[in-house]
Amino acid sequence: MTIDPTVSTPPIAARRLGTRVRDIHGDYFDDPWDWLREKDNPEVIAHLNAENAWTDHVCAPTLDLQRSLVAEFKAYTTETDVSVPLREGDYWYYRRTQEGQSYATHHRLHMSQCEASGDNADLPPVLTPGQPHPGEELLVDENAYAKGQEFFRLATLTPSPDGQLIAWARDFSGDERWTWVIQTPDGTIVDETVTDTGYGLAWSADSSAFIYTRLDEAWRQCELWVHRVGTDPSEDRLLLSEPDEAFDLWFAPSRDPRWVAIHSTSPTTGEAWLWSAHAPLTAPVPVTGREQGVLVGCEPAGDHLLIVHSRSSREGSVAAAPIPADLAARMAGEGAAVASSAINTTLPATPIAPPSTWVSVREPREGERIAEVEAFASFMLVTMRSGSLTQVACHQRATRAGAEPVPGGDLEGLWDEGRFVEVESPVRTLITGGGGRFEDTSFTIEHQSVTVPPTAERVEVGSFERRVLKRLEVPGWDPAQFVEERVWVPSRDSRVQIPVTLIRHRDTLPDGTNAGWIHGYGSYEISFDAEFDILRLPALQRGMVHAIAHIRGGGEMGRAWYEDGKELVKVNTFTDFIDVAQWLQASGWVAEDRLIAEGRSAGGLLMGAVTNMAPQTFRAVLAGVPFVDALTTILDASLPLTVGEWEEWGNPIESAQVYALMRSYTPYENVAEGVVHPAIMATTSLNDTRVYYVEPAKWVQRLREVSASDQEERPIVLRTEMVAGHGGRSGRYGRWEARAEEFAFVMSQVGVTA
Repeated sequence: MTIDPTVSTPPIAARRLGTRVRDIHGDYFDDPWDWLREKDNPEVIAHLNAENAWTDHVCAPTLDLQRSLVAEFKAYTTETDVSVPLREGDYWYYRRTQEGQSYATHHRLHMSQCEASGDNADLPPVLTPGQPHPGEELLVDENAYAKGQEFFRLATLTPSPDGQLIAWARDFSGDERWTWVIQTPDGTIVDETVTDTGYGLAWSADSSAFIYTRLDEAWRQCELWVHRVGTDPSEDRLLLSEPDEAFDLWFAPSRDPRWVAIHSTSPTTGEAWLWSAHAPLTAPVPVTGREQGVLVGCEPAGDHLLIVHSRSSREGSVAAAPIPADLAARMAGEGAAVASSAINTTLPATPIAPPSTWVSVREPREGERIAEVEAFASFMLVTMRSGSLTQVACHQRATRAGAEPVPGGDLEGLWDEGRFVEVESPVRTLITGGGGRFEDTSFTIEHQSVTVPPTAERVEVGSFERRVLKRLEVPGWDPAQFVEERVWVPSRDSRVQIPVTLIRHRDTLPDGTNAGWIHGYGSYEISFDAEFDILRLPALQRGMVHAIAHIRGGGEMGRAWYEDGKELVKVNTFTDFIDVAQWLQASGWVAEDRLIAEGRSAGGLLMGAVTNMAPQTFRAVLAGVPFVDALTTILDASLPLTVGEWEEWGNPIESAQVYALMRSYTPYENVAEGVVHPAIMATTSLNDTRVYYVEPAKWVQRLREVSASDQEERPIVLRTEMVAGHGGRSGRYGRWEARAEEFAFVMSQVGVTA
């Protein structure tokens, strides 16, 4: 940080009326700062740089705390480390990190090398941090690609089925428009011509081609394409197109190597197809069709299909469905027929697995929300929520998957009732570990909490015996010194009890003196689960009380919990958060003038809303990439994500009721005049596609214009990363520095200065 001694006041952006005028449903609004949206305007860049200079000035007194925090992040981190290997084909794939390097390196090890070293080839090899295993291959060194770049991110490293090619996606700006790099295992690049794509890649069975998604101008994944390695992208062929702007296309390779399940989903409705990896030039075959209000997920299970759906319960159900016996042969024949011609995207009219063919496997029990399944030859894993916590249930088959499809009449009773993976902890997050082959008879789980570092274990399906693969080493950290519990806070409408994860040092007392930190999200049915983050440890060690408010609008308590915090009842999200915050103070866990609130993205909307509704409750607010100009964005169908989100927020263009509600809570337009606000730090990135930088830029101007806060005592600042995206800076050291500045800003506001 370079402090400019001439900076002594916050920057003021000119008010320019007429840039964006709204006149709808009897409401008129002339936005004076929407001109800050002009990203290519030098005046806008100058203003953002001035905001950064002001933030430098305000944060200068916290530099010592920032440095201490970074040093503590480093001390808690085992910098030279290695991930748990994942099996793909005949290789184990894993990442290494090295002290002094900001990015990871990616490696693999052939199973024969494991056998030569005395390891069981069917179990992940025992690897030593910082020491290459005999026969280990270096695939990608992220540090080499990041050198000289202000931003770098790698995503989705995917080996080809024959292991001779490695595909990975890169982003140099943070806008999440990816370039696919196809290379040989020794690092020789053979193809990097597929650019500006969405997430995901799946290989054809012969490793000669792959599918990917393309984006429209609104950053919607709307087309599925196939590319042959080494050819010009102009020769790529369109396999599937989704014209409905409310839907996004996405896919996920299954462990059954013959099929890739493709989905098109909105927040309330879904549809699925199957793409044959053996017939890559064939248009996908429809599986379920589209039924309004029914969410659908498809997972190939070898000789039949597994369907996760909301047709019988909004909390999700699992069904089995037969695969037509001639499907594979028909797909292969169609692939040959179109091999030298354009793809025919006119799909068969009749889905291969309509609801009439489904056989129920698992219905949600009381308090459950079924999310997805992962199929293996002899078992499946069902990921769900139960009692506000994540769960994994293992269901075994009566017979292993065979080569011939199971007739529909034989699906009844094929799967057992299932068994939960047990983790003895009152608050924890449990997920499946990914990787693995279809024929495996064991699977990987990972469990953790805010205070307990992640542990990866291998579980044998028959005996349920477990073997620890890795526990994250955190030097100097003792979870036994802390109490982590689930408490329940009544909502102001008296209809629900809000689950709260409460974390404190075991010696902390509810005496009304403690500094506190409350986190929340509450949108899109996304759950804010208790997960370990080294960056949170210094604040806990300093005696700060932390709370995660699992508010309505999130997914912690299932689909009903989500639906009770969206659209016309969105305000429940905000009042739940305030209720939890005020409970923390009333219960004595946190002092009334020492509470920090934090949220990111839609959680940033939460920060803006609760700051307007209950500014006296919070002493400091940290709003990361905040969605604080929500109404303007949701009124503009040309902006990324907007149309698809009308099912989340409602459509204020067509509905005067939705408009009035959003107008009442959108943070930028509801900042009260003459109010003493908390100290606020908003953070954003110039290349953020999900939440434009202009939203916090305008919000900060409005706050400063009308707030009664003393800008020396309770400053309002904006930090903009000039080359980054929604996730902020890339590389672990860059992230440490950015978070240390944010944390030091809010911690100093509540008297935690050393």
